[in-house]
Amino acid sequence: MSVAAFIASRRTEHDVPHAVACRALGVSESWFYKWRDRPPTPRQDRRTRLTDAVRRVFDASGGTYGSPRIGDELREQGWRVSDNTIAALMAELGLVARVQRRRRGLTRQGKRPAAPDLVKRQFTAPAPDVAWCGDMTEIVTGEGKLYL
Repeated sequence: MSVAAFIASRRTEHDVPHAVACRALGVSESWFYKWRDRPPTPRQDRRTRLTDAVRRVFDASGGTYGSPRIGDELREQGWRVSDNTIAALMAELGLVARVQRRRRGLTRQGKRPAAPDLVKRQFTAPAPDVAWCGDMTEIVTGEGKLYL
């Protein structure tokens, strides 16, 4: 962060006037206002557009793309940018790719015959101790899965 950006942030975060911050840091107010009012440089402009493009591709992927895949997408769009630059931008923006885990079923279709439906989908019994049915609950622990 530059000195001028620091002065500007003090105003917004702590209500310290620019004049006081400039005096404390030993810079002139005119220099600060010149810095604040100047147009962005071509490099800053490109960085802003790149940041927007990275965020757009990341959001379009549902938050699953990391820097290599975002880099591939941006290069297809015509950007000349490295994966490391994209990774640094993602870190600044707080964008972290999530791995999509495949859903894994506990039963495999077609391997064994299905168990017969002895209660015929009627889960209310006419009297106590006539029909028993239940549900299996999976509890994920640090040592593995437990089933209740």
